[in-house]
Amino acid sequence: MDLITYLEDLSYITLTDTEKQRLSGDLQEILNSMTLLNELKTEAEDSFYDEVNVFRDDEVKPSVARELILKNAPESNYNLFLAPGAREDR
Repeated sequence: MDLITYLEDLSYITLTDTEKQRLSGDLQEILNSMTLLNELKTEAEDSFYDEVNVFRDDEVKPSVARELILKNAPESNYNLFLAPGAREDR
């Protein structure tokens, strides 16, 4: 229950005794599941990382012209969109 009280303080919530009991059981179930995961044999899975990188190379490609994008802006200084009420001198 000390862990539950600690988590309650960290999260700025107040739990009833019933909620604390239920949460305690839920946390115990989570910890039991983690114990099961720790028992899995994963040493043989290193071969996964020997694969060749399948990502494509970065390439610079043309984009839409800035003037075309800013044409539809309610207000702009041709460098950026100005939000309503924004000052241009910022």
